[in-house]
Amino acid sequence: MSASDSEANRFSARAARYAKVGANVGGVAARMAGARLLGRKGEDVTSAAALAQALGGLKGPIMKVAQLLATVPDLLPPEYAAELQKLQSEAPPMGAAFVKRRMAAELGPQWKERFGTFDLRPAAAASLGQVHRAEALDGTPLACKLQYPDMQSAVEADLKQLELAFALHRRISSVIDTREIAKEIGDRVREELDYTREAKHAALYADVLKGVETVRVPVVHPDLSTKRLLTQGWLEGEKILTFTGGPLEVRNRLAHAMFQAWWHPFSRSAVIHGDPHLGNYTVFSEGGEPAGINLLDYGCIRIFHPRFVGGVVDLYKGLLHGDEARIVHAYESWGFRNLTRDLVDILNIWARFIYGPLLEDRVRTVADGVKPSEYGRRQAFEVHRALKERGPVTVPREFVFMDRAAVGLGAVFLHLRSELNYHRLFEAQIDSFSLDELAARQHAALEKVGLPQPA
Repeated sequence: MSASDSEANRFSARAARYAKVGANVGGVAARMAGARLLGRKGEDVTSAAALAQALGGLKGPIMKVAQLLATVPDLLPPEYAAELQKLQSEAPPMGAAFVKRRMAAELGPQWKERFGTFDLRPAAAASLGQVHRAEALDGTPLACKLQYPDMQSAVEADLKQLELAFALHRRISSVIDTREIAKEIGDRVREELDYTREAKHAALYADVLKGVETVRVPVVHPDLSTKRLLTQGWLEGEKILTFTGGPLEVRNRLAHAMFQAWWHPFSRSAVIHGDPHLGNYTVFSEGGEPAGINLLDYGCIRIFHPRFVGGVVDLYKGLLHGDEARIVHAYESWGFRNLTRDLVDILNIWARFIYGPLLEDRVRTVADGVKPSEYGRRQAFEVHRALKERGPVTVPREFVFMDRAAVGLGAVFLHLRSELNYHRLFEAQIDSFSLDELAARQHAALEKVGLPQPA
């Protein structure tokens, strides 16, 4: 920790954060406990709405953690997951005077002279920072993501709250051991604070996706970026929900681009975008027609060891051909231990849901008649019920963002009502798959942008 870093992990800032989060959430927690003690029915729904409202007014990582918890299958009661998924990671923006001070802290007192224009009003506000439109001196449109103050202290305070929540969860229910999940969420949220790392993530994706014309990655401007300020080229586009009522051909084109954006980097370099939130991409047009997607945010990128991708391929092949030995090998390669036939059968409930569209060689929707907000909930309930009888199980940490990506991407396909042959799309991604070749490609790609190799 640098002694000159005025926003390092400070005790005073953490203490203030504890007080603020506790004041918002403590009352809801007390009401929940009282309702359980008195046996009141229907209290979960109102308590869940109150919790979402309490979190909705807070900037910072507690919002992101809440959304992550909502996407981990069956970690929360359905009422809480439904309410927390409504959070859009938006909070009141920093005012103009505040923005000026933040920019001066990052680029120096003459920061304005380094831009042609800079809009002090944010174009978007998120959980860890806000985005401003600007222009470079040569007129290039820019997007400047400026981090809120004291986020490092807020992250550590909020993650401590998460540890306490998970400890309570383990005492109430021992079905799913959440310790590895907590470690994974902590590591990824801490990474999101470092915009220097995010710039490297963007460079990695630009390299991996350079042959995919339907996905665009913004160009990073390192001379206008710091650890807490990330400046990239502005990519014009419209919200993807604008096209949910469009022609099937357009919806399928966008769904295909989304598939490429997530699974091409995974199969080629063992990396995945762990935050398929509707605000993290827009649609670009060519010749007046929607042509593909802009992938905008690179804070939540998960870099896997190549063996994890090998497990994904093995499980797919095992389910496709009914090869039980290959299925078990896949789970073991991911880190599942002490597997019994019953536990494998339970894990296969979730696996067949995730892989379902990939296993059928036909044009289909992802899941007919299922709302995006309910995608995966029935299967998660079945898994939880079965684990109560035959579990428990420790979920390997890599699963948090893999599941989040799969469920989130499936929800996008549901929004678009796309009809594609997902089996053939996936087969194209793993054609001639080789673990050694993947490891070599990943090593070269990470070395090129200055990212560490996975452990």
